[in-house]
Amino acid sequence: MIDQRTELEVINLPPGEMYLARRPMMLQTILGSCVSATFWCARLGIGALCHGVLPVCPDPWNPRASVGDGYRYVDFSIRSLAQTFAQLGARRDEVEVKLFGGADVIPVLARRLDRQTVGSMNAEIARQIVESEGLRIRSFDLKGTRGRKIFFDTGTGEVLVKKLKEHEPDPERSSLTPSFLRA
Repeated sequence: MIDQRTELEVINLPPGEMYLARRPMMLQTILGSCVSATFWCARLGIGALCHGVLPVCPDPWNPRASVGDGYRYVDFSIRSLAQTFAQLGARRDEVEVKLFGGADVIPVLARRLDRQTVGSMNAEIARQIVESEGLRIRSFDLKGTRGRKIFFDTGTGEVLVKKLKEHEPDPERSSLTPSFLRA
């Protein structure tokens, strides 16, 4: 359980970045259509958070782009974290992955154009990449129409989700219980 009395270092993760923690700390970010994935391995005591802005990394990759530029993309970020955790010795079956975000914060545009929104595409690609990497999604809070602020305790693996505006979560879009929004 996240203990607010504990003095954890707090890292605010901006869009398009990733952070790997090798000790307990609080990683937090704010999401709209973006998608974040948390990765946690209790045995190794490591946790990571990524904040992807767009669903798919361009192919071919711009040769002048840095690896850090890839963290703007949901697919790149999740694949990179899966590879990093494997390199650090985590087995796929012991990595807890949780997904958040992908909201349609401007849903009127999507209905008018009769096409998928960036939020929807981000959520779908996140699920696909986690599955293709042989990882299991432990919990999620995806899609909907409200943004979220997430708080990830890398010491316990727990994630708290604060909806930016009150509403009842759609049970088909979240594995979290409506009363707690605790992952």
